[in-house]
Amino acid sequence: MKNLLCFLALAVFALPGMAQHVDLIIHNGKISTLSDQHPDAQAVAIAGNKVLQVGSNQDILKLKGNQTKVIDAKQHRVIPGLFDSHSHVIRGGRFYNTELRWDGVTSLKRALEMLREQAKRTPKGQWVRVVGGWNEYQFEEKRLPTLKEINEATGDVPTFILYLYGKAWVNKSGLATLHITGDTENPPAGLIEKDEQGNPTGLLVAEPSAFVLYSTLAKLPELTTEEKVNSTLQYFTELNRIGVTGVMDAGGGFQNFPDDYGITDSLNKLGMITIRLPYFLYAQKKGTELEDFTKWVGMADVGAHATNKVNQVDYYTAGGGEGLLSDAADFENFLYPRPELPPTLETNLKAIIRLLALKKWPFRIHATYDESITRFLDAIEKVNEQVPLTDNVWFIDHAETISEENMQRIKRLGGGIAIQHRMAFQGELFIKRYGKKPALDAPPIKRILAMDIPVGLGTDGTRVASFNPWIALYWITTGKTVGGNQVMGEDFVLDRTTALRLATHKGYELVRDMDKGKIEKGYFADMVILDEDYFQVDAERIKNITSKLTIVDGKVVYGDTDYSDVAPKKLEVLPSWSPVKYYGGYQTQKK
Repeated sequence: MKNLLCFLALAVFALPGMAQHVDLIIHNGKISTLSDQHPDAQAVAIAGNKVLQVGSNQDILKLKGNQTKVIDAKQHRVIPGLFDSHSHVIRGGRFYNTELRWDGVTSLKRALEMLREQAKRTPKGQWVRVVGGWNEYQFEEKRLPTLKEINEATGDVPTFILYLYGKAWVNKSGLATLHITGDTENPPAGLIEKDEQGNPTGLLVAEPSAFVLYSTLAKLPELTTEEKVNSTLQYFTELNRIGVTGVMDAGGGFQNFPDDYGITDSLNKLGMITIRLPYFLYAQKKGTELEDFTKWVGMADVGAHATNKVNQVDYYTAGGGEGLLSDAADFENFLYPRPELPPTLETNLKAIIRLLALKKWPFRIHATYDESITRFLDAIEKVNEQVPLTDNVWFIDHAETISEENMQRIKRLGGGIAIQHRMAFQGELFIKRYGKKPALDAPPIKRILAMDIPVGLGTDGTRVASFNPWIALYWITTGKTVGGNQVMGEDFVLDRTTALRLATHKGYELVRDMDKGKIEKGYFADMVILDEDYFQVDAERIKNITSKLTIVDGKVVYGDTDYSDVAPKKLEVLPSWSPVKYYGGYQTQKK
């Protein structure tokens, strides 16, 4: 008996030093771990869904076992997977296969050709739709399409083209299909443009509310359930293709909970979600916001990481926002002046934030203008006096014109800020309205970081800005828009390492998720082999970086032709007329 106890004691003592099974090794890479202790490595070993060890090729390859899969990075740059701290993936996935994306297209001529080609293959009963992610400055022609050009390209196929938060074009066939006539009344804060004879031209204008745009878009036909599942999977693959391994979904207009979450719910149960996807709940109807959140806090467990037998990728309710309250909607439509928010804002907002604070629900709130942020913080401070927010995760989204004073208030209250690359798409319009000087430091990212306020970088894709986070990294390291115009001052841009941190582990830290976003022992194994070296490539090429191989939760979820032997097979696009089948998503320009 004594000998047996001694043997067991020795065995337990030896466990920490025993060799652990290694599932996957990536070697021969230029690995940027973003770890403070070991920032650079050649190889990484993965056990299960965690990083086991990083180091030299020699040290890591010693860990290889009989069942270990070994992948040669071929001297390519390897980084932690990108984390988009603000996007609209769940809604975007449902519609992705219906959309012709102009993201990355470099000429209006080509954009109109794509429109004409897609109109020819779009069946009766469906629409051609271009829904955000572009502007005129990315085109060589530096102009928008005309209604005449749109009608000539699309003919009798109904067509809807969304431009930022500002306006949309509906072709003649689309107007007839939607029964929009000269007698159709303008919606609140919106305009249906009419000609001298009182007939609708096809231009819909946000003045300044985007409701006229999004409510019209919501009337367009949806895909079948099978096609929506395929569409969502295609969108996940596209995100993996550009190196995204995680997204915080910010909800969005016309994204109702729980009904519109059925597709991602079912995919999660099947273990088919290939990005980490915590999601926030967005109040949909003016006047019932508090009622909605009261219902939701009783039915959804915040932070309850849903798991299944196939994988453990994050998919759970993360909190409330970004639309907490209709009264608080400060639309960043720079074609029109800043909207004045109603006097009821503070009272109604306090009630919602107090509920979320009592329930320890994280929350986020959309705020472009400092004037809006001031009023939001007034309400948050009042709640904090009754229910301290010390342990609550909360943050402001966007914050392009935030003041020093309000940054200090956020710091004192323990909040954070999520910024996006919207100025890469709207910088020129911002300058036209507010001038060059205010744009030089919008948002004031260096000052925010100097205050040690938690910050995450994201995109706000898909309906306004592009879902491609490499544009965000390009913009924040150069200060340039997608059209190449210098909007942010060169003194205010970030170095590439700091920027990458905001798009990886700093984004997770914004919501106090501390074991993701680095290639470091004990961190979750999310990483990307890049096709071009982010740290060495010419700045203009940053926008078009893609992944050669993407790993999420220790599993290969995407691989290009060089890694087709270890990557999942491509899923056929449904329906057969989908623009995604012919063009894909972001139009990466490779030379």
